[in-house]
Amino acid sequence: MGKYFNTEGVCLPDLHYMVEVNRQLREIKNLVDAGKYFTINRARQYGKTTTIRQLVRALSPDYIVFSISFEGMGDFVYRDDTNFCREFSGLLCDTIEYGETTEVPKETFQILSEYAKGEKQLSFREYSNVISQMCRDSVKPVILIIDEVDQASGSTTFLSFLGMLRDKYLKRIDRPTFQSVILAGVHDIKNLKLKMRGDEEQQYNSPWNIAADFNVDMSLSMDGIAEMLEKYEEDWHTGMDVMEMAGMISNYTSGYPYLVSRLCKIIDERVSGSEKYPDKRSAWSKSGFLEAERILLQEKNTLFESLIHKLTTYPEMDEMLYALLFSGRGIAYNPMNPAIDIASMFGFVKNRDGMVEPANRIFDTLLYNYYLSANEMHEKDIYKASLKDKNQFITGGQLNMRLILEKFVEHFTELYADSDETFLEEEGRKYFLLYLRPIINGIGNYYIESRTRGMRRTDVIVDYRGEQSIIEMKIWHGDEYNRRGEEQLAEYLEDYKKSKGYMISFNFNKNKQVGVHEVFVKNKVLVEAVV
Repeated sequence: MGKYFNTEGVCLPDLHYMVEVNRQLREIKNLVDAGKYFTINRARQYGKTTTIRQLVRALSPDYIVFSISFEGMGDFVYRDDTNFCREFSGLLCDTIEYGETTEVPKETFQILSEYAKGEKQLSFREYSNVISQMCRDSVKPVILIIDEVDQASGSTTFLSFLGMLRDKYLKRIDRPTFQSVILAGVHDIKNLKLKMRGDEEQQYNSPWNIAADFNVDMSLSMDGIAEMLEKYEEDWHTGMDVMEMAGMISNYTSGYPYLVSRLCKIIDERVSGSEKYPDKRSAWSKSGFLEAERILLQEKNTLFESLIHKLTTYPEMDEMLYALLFSGRGIAYNPMNPAIDIASMFGFVKNRDGMVEPANRIFDTLLYNYYLSANEMHEKDIYKASLKDKNQFITGGQLNMRLILEKFVEHFTELYADSDETFLEEEGRKYFLLYLRPIINGIGNYYIESRTRGMRRTDVIVDYRGEQSIIEMKIWHGDEYNRRGEEQLAEYLEDYKKSKGYMISFNFNKNKQVGVHEVFVKNKVLVEAVV
């Protein structure tokens, strides 16, 4: 069987098409060489385990590397110090027995085996001495890597273990210990708190405040994606424009590893061979990519399920994300704000020039779809109007966007003409997307252009059967502001190589001229709707 795109577990270079992460490995190795203890904390399915597997190979010539995982560890492991030390010793022994860790002295393996099988009580203080002896007797510096630490992060026993490692780190000049300890998970273990005294005193101290900051960019670059596609192209000769395809994948995913692989897998295995795209040559095209994006956003995969579940678990984050998407106002990035910090940790948002921004277009559209599909949204009159209208907007297989704007103006005016400025600011954008969604649902998609978020305007790009429509939504702030908006949209259309664009102005002026008309700006046709 030849190589394929993999989204089920760890990616292996010999089996899968994958983006090389040599830059990431170099930067992580620099931290290890410097003796740093740190946490690789990134969102779910962000390539942590795959990177760790390759990191072990990169480190092995210079270090003895124990790479273990807490995946699937039962609660009994964290019952007390003895159970934890026994199971931990067993995990280390497993890496030796399976040849994953080499050059370990026989005496060290025997000691670890005795503790793994032993029945005697054992404290972390005693086990600290075991670690020191192991590191002292090793022919190379010893590295400890623990993946899936989220499985144990709620355990006081595990936090006590981290406290022991912290104590050894602080005494490392005099007592042998690990050269570097790497924890990997979603949460930043550095921020966990270890209760140091009795329940009544409630005094806390961080067991992992020795950890260095982990600032390695784990996203996949466009050049890296292109190199992966070139290897695919060598095997399949599809004739794709590699750089164009890599650019689209990068633009929509922002290099989120799972999304990169998932889109490629859908193109290769589901779009290719379909009625519209009978072969790989037709599938690896712009329209084939947009079809893959549509399929992806209709999936119920584990990543999307996890993200949506977090919205119900963290209501403050849910409220912040809702405001970010629909208010039209920017949110300053402040990691001390719990809602922003949690959203960043789970991969919903990122910091772009000091402002909160959805992490990528895929998540952006996923969130819009989620919020707009809520039951209370379907009870809105504007949504019901769209359901009645939707069949009249398709002409020759394409959207008649001008007619969509005309009908939206008609319904919005009828339903909300007497609304105040606050309503227009908060609800206008949401109601247009709510009206648009049933029309394109199942065939097309849309996303918000991130560079316009928080600029008192929102640019919506609608993809429908391979054709794109650019729509600017904004609040009316006078004639001069409107002229500047027209010029900006004309420039934006030039970037997209489009001759026609659309504008919706939500105008709270009582003397406004409601309706749809065309203007010509810089050789571009702008269809403007005023409500």
